[in-house]
Amino acid sequence: MIDLKGKPFYLSDEDISWVEETIGSMSLEEKIGQLFCPVGFTKDKELLKPLLEKNIAGIMYRSGPAAEIQETQRWLQENSRIPLLLPANLEAGGTGSVEEGTNFGKPLQAAATDDGMEGYHLGKISCTEGAAAGINWSFAPIVDIDNNWRNPITNLRTFGNDPARVLRFASGYLKGAAEAGVAVSIKHFPGDGVDERDQHLHTTVNSLSADEWMNTYGMVYKGLIDQGAQTVMVGHIAQPAWAKRLNPSLERRDLYRPATLSKEIVTGLLRETLGFNGMIVTDATSMLGYTCAMERSKAVPTTIAIGCDMFLFNKSFDEDYGYMLEGYKKGILTPERLQEALTRILALKASLGLHKKQKEGTLVPGPEALSVLRNPQFVQWSYDCADKAVTLVKDTQNLLPVTPEKYPRIVLFTSEGGGYFGETTGLHERLKKALTDQGFTVLDPPEGAYISDKPITVAGFKENYDLAFYAFDFPTASNNTVVRLSWKGGLGGSNTPWFAEEIPTMAVSFANPYHLIDVPEIHTYINAYTDSEFVISAVMDKITGKSPFKGKNPVDPFCGREDTKF
Repeated sequence: MIDLKGKPFYLSDEDISWVEETIGSMSLEEKIGQLFCPVGFTKDKELLKPLLEKNIAGIMYRSGPAAEIQETQRWLQENSRIPLLLPANLEAGGTGSVEEGTNFGKPLQAAATDDGMEGYHLGKISCTEGAAAGINWSFAPIVDIDNNWRNPITNLRTFGNDPARVLRFASGYLKGAAEAGVAVSIKHFPGDGVDERDQHLHTTVNSLSADEWMNTYGMVYKGLIDQGAQTVMVGHIAQPAWAKRLNPSLERRDLYRPATLSKEIVTGLLRETLGFNGMIVTDATSMLGYTCAMERSKAVPTTIAIGCDMFLFNKSFDEDYGYMLEGYKKGILTPERLQEALTRILALKASLGLHKKQKEGTLVPGPEALSVLRNPQFVQWSYDCADKAVTLVKDTQNLLPVTPEKYPRIVLFTSEGGGYFGETTGLHERLKKALTDQGFTVLDPPEGAYISDKPITVAGFKENYDLAFYAFDFPTASNNTVVRLSWKGGLGGSNTPWFAEEIPTMAVSFANPYHLIDVPEIHTYINAYTDSEFVISAVMDKITGKSPFKGKNPVDPFCGREDTKF
């Protein structure tokens, strides 16, 4: 039974009537359409009309120009018979929905402050700025637990490796989101961070025992469910221990089905064991962790049949819609299960007051609402979080603080300064300016084996540079299963820290916190987590001694090794 008056919906009799009457007014084809939330692939109104005619439940756009996103969201709401859910990945600030938003910081940065208020600030900023553009549903907070430093997805996107900390920071996020009037989706059930693989490429496995899971991931999910999380996003992640506990007769392959195709995990564990009454949405169904688990024509209706309520993204919307409709007609998806899914989808919309806002014409605010973006309070919170988060991992050579008097000439190695370490974000020039503003002379690294047309020697290197500064900006990303430092130029090349015992050498990671595994020879190492202006400012204050380091490691940056510590 669905409790529409209880947590997390809290509907009035009038709200419940709207849910029931709206479902009753739909044709079968419209009911099938309401199960889908496709990705916003265009802002062309003529191309969007067919989706609205199919009665989709919602649509998600990636971050874009604020005015453009808001205008598109407004048109969609004005032209949809049933108000839409408009989600965004509001994981790290308002930039998850609009380019002009506040880049508050990655979840791991917030966690490094060890101050749960930063979880609240993350939710408040992200969802307030998202709401200004019309967003009403946040695909956050991420409540995965970063148990494995090799995991190519969790990393910066988590609140660390301590379940209690994850719950504390995620709880703060929920509070901030609620104040902004935005629903949350805690993800990725049953929990990423154990495996070292990527659901974008294959089904991954949460291999904890049933009891271990309940004391970690289960504790986090139960805490947030009790707090009132409205939705849960189910990932393409297997949890074989719980699947076997709930159904000992399962064949081996069925134990390793992704949760998005497992009745044991969705209905048995999430609904019945944890008592979740809210709406369940899948993770993106274009991932190989889903597409390679079952023939798609069967998988699409099976996903709803086993207990998920909404189907996120598509390989082809029209094809998936056809598979869902055909699956209903074949009996894979029953009328009862369809009714349950629709009830929870509409109940979520009613709990957000979307039906009332539709009548008032207030589903998307006016252009003036965008004035909230990067407002002084949000900017100050972002500076404060950076100040508390930047973490000194080690300084065994007693290098810090560094000043222009002691180290006037810095050779700066960054992602952009040669393309050695991964993504280019303009970090080289931003850091160069920041260090120059501190009074340092900042020099680009030598190209190849020469400095000023002279072959590099130890003496020549020491003659030209006083300090080497490495800036790593290499975040984890989907479809990139190995996130490690890669050195251009081969063994002993000019960009490698071959000189770490010759001149003072330090490193700051503005992304992945685990790079010490590849540069244990660098004896001064700092984790900064995010490459924002706020963090760069804080890093400058810390390394020059203007401000003490306050961050606490939310993960093990030493990767469980001793040789990385000295």
